[in-house]
Parts: sequence; structure tokens; C-alpha cells
Amino acid sequence: MNPLSTWSLLILTLPTENATARMRFYRALKAKGCAVLRDGIHLLPHSAEHEGTLRELAGAIAESGGTAHLLRAPSLDASQEAEFRSLFGRENDYEDFIRSLAEARKTLSRQSAAELTRLMRRLRKDYEGIRAIDYFPNDAATRAEVAWQDFLSLVDTVLSPGEPHSAERAIRLLSRDAYQGRTWATRQRMWVDRVASAWLIRRFIDSSAHFLWLTSPDACPNGALGFDFDGAPFTHVGERVTFEVLLASFDLERDPALMRLATIVHALDVGGPAAPEAVGFEAVMAGTRQRVENDDQLLEQMSPVLDALYAHFAASAREESGRRP
Repeated sequence: MNPLSTWSLLILTLPTENATARMRFYRALKAKGCAVLRDGIHLLPHSAEHEGTLRELAGAIAESGGTAHLLRAPSLDASQEAEFRSLFGRENDYEDFIRSLAEARKTLSRQSAAELTRLMRRLRKDYEGIRAIDYFPNDAATRAEVAWQDFLSLVDTVLSPGEPHSAERAIRLLSRDAYQGRTWATRQRMWVDRVASAWLIRRFIDSSAHFLWLTSPDACPNGALGFDFDGAPFTHVGERVTFEVLLASFDLERDPALMRLATIVHALDVGGPAAPEAVGFEAVMAGTRQRVENDDQLLEQMSPVLDALYAHFAASAREESGRRP
């Protein structure tokens, strides 16, 4: 049995002569996921954040000529608890989202990388918007999560055919001296992890590196150092993407600017929290890949972008270090 919840109740009368204000308040209540107990009574599970939000809204309603009272009360019993929780069901929202994924699947093969990037950003915003107000997740949330992860995997396949699986092995510390003037090979039509890894190799590991862009991992010649495909010397290990594996392999993790870049690469490749610059980098990457004719040009044009981000993060790290006592 669920424990009894405490609820924040906003009892309001909206101004009758200000249609714009009424619409603004209705939208704000909906955006916060408020349930409607009856006309003029809105409900949220109690938390300090929710109560603060409703308090601000109550003040705005009063200033606009309406009235608003904020109360806090627990459920009386299990029956009332179940009744109140049922008002927050997101099943319809999740089903609509799953249908939108099904429709999007039909168009993936016809879209450019830039179009896929925009599509993914919109769908991610929709999904995260539902999750943010799903206060009592149930099986519908689980079904949506499975559908979303399947969709992400499909998009990865379209953007980056042959995306590697994570290996479970130790990452050995290597000497850069033994990796100079080498031939490095990865899958063609690079995306974020491979571009960033190629930049890292040439910028910090092997300045004379020569790159091969493979039509298939099976085409990797003997003697070439493969990266970012299954069976390559440098590829996904555990939770680390290839860029992070290279950092760990060549003792580069002590560089805070490279670690900031790693958060961007990791998030855009496999998901997770990222620096605010991630969205801009992804857009530049998608647009550049659409404009160039081959991976040599892609690396040439994306390298200054990565150089600039690195310089920005390095300067931020120096400023932060200078402020420490």
C-alpha cells in the first residue's frame, strides 16, 4: 500500500475581466502538472519546490484582480490517496508520445543529420516534459521509456551505422611516445564521438596521425589502430565512450578542459548530463556534416570548433583555480 501523501491545494478565482491573464494562469497550472480536483481547486503533491511555485502563482493571481489561497493537507485514508493519485495519471500523454515515435520512425531514412538532430531535440523535450510532471510513474512510464530507448538506438544506427557495444575490460595506461606517426582507423561518416576522438588523437596524442575512414570495421588493415568500433583497441569500455577511453589510456584526465569536453561527447553519444554548450556543438556538427563531402573535410572543419571549446573551458578552469583560496 502506498503511504499517505501530503498535498498542496491552490483554491482560486481568476479575474473575470482579463482573459489574457486567465489563459496565462491556466497554462502555468497545466505546465506544472496540477490536477483539477474541481473548478477552482488545483492539486500538487507537496514539496518545498511545488509549494513555492504555487505561492508565486497565488501572488500573481491576486495582483491581477483574482483571489488565491494556498493550503496544505494530507490524504484522509487510502481510498482518498488512490483517488487523488489517479488525477495525475499520464497514460494518455505517454501513449501520444509513443505514437509520435512510431510516426517519426517512418521518416528517419529520408532525413539528413541536421533534420534528425532537430527531430531528436523536439522529441526529447516532449518526453522530458511528460516525465517532469509524472509524479506517480506506473507501467505507462515504463512502456514509454522502453519505446524511447528503442528509438534512440534506431537513430544511432541511422546516424552512426556500426555503433560499438560497450566492452568490459581494464584500461591500460599507455605511453604517447609509442603511438607517434601511426595510422588510425574508424568508421566513415563520423559523428560526435569519432570526430572528437580523431581531434583528440591529432591534438594531444599523435600530431602526425594519418586517418583512414572505413566503410566497415572489417576493412581495417593490419597495423592500423582502430577506434570506436567493436574489437578496436580504443572503443567503448564500461560507461566510457571512446573519447573518454582515449583520455584514460593516455593520462589526459587531469586536464579539466578535456574533461568538460568529455561530458559533451558522452552526453551526445550515449546520453546523460552535459555542459550547456552541448546543444550548440551538436547543431554545428550536424550542419557541418551536411555541408562537407568526406570525413577529411569534416575533421578539418570541426577541429577549430573543438579547439575553441577547449580554449574556452581551459580559460574557465584557470579562472576557477584563481578564485580558490
